[in-house]
Amino acid sequence: MTDDARAGSSGSPVVVTPVLPFPLEFEALYVKNQEDYHRFARAVLKDQQAAEAAVHRAFFEILAHWPALLAAGNVHQQTWAILRRTVISEKLTNYRDNLAELTEDSDVARALCALPPRQFDVTVLRHLCGCPTDDIAWYLGVTTSTVDYHGRKAKERLEQAMPARIRRSK
Repeated sequence: MTDDARAGSSGSPVVVTPVLPFPLEFEALYVKNQEDYHRFARAVLKDQQAAEAAVHRAFFEILAHWPALLAAGNVHQQTWAILRRTVISEKLTNYRDNLAELTEDSDVARALCALPPRQFDVTVLRHLCGCPTDDIAWYLGVTTSTVDYHGRKAKERLEQAMPARIRRSK
């Protein structure tokens, strides 16, 4: 019996299988950047658990795209972009969840929550956060014309969803 084996409940040895190692460069990136990534996520999300979840998701996405990121050559810029998109996505999801709690009292909140995810993201980033179209396109990984399209469709849906009394008061 080896040091890695323990006796199971049936008395037979249980061999512990090693965890597959991460690529060495990925581990180095993680060790070097994870504290800064967590600090950034905490500053944006204002919540330790949400920050940890967002950074965890970001590193899984980075790992999933690792060979392509290495081939592209600008690993730090691309990993930072993945982190930012993940944190912003988490912030928007949290915002949408909090907004959903207000839907009983607010026709606007109810209409916003009913938007498809991309339209919701564009609307919040553009009108509530004041982000320019170029930044929204970068955050969401789409073209500026796609951002404009989602913005127009969201406006149409919101106008249709508003009760007649609100539309008349414009």
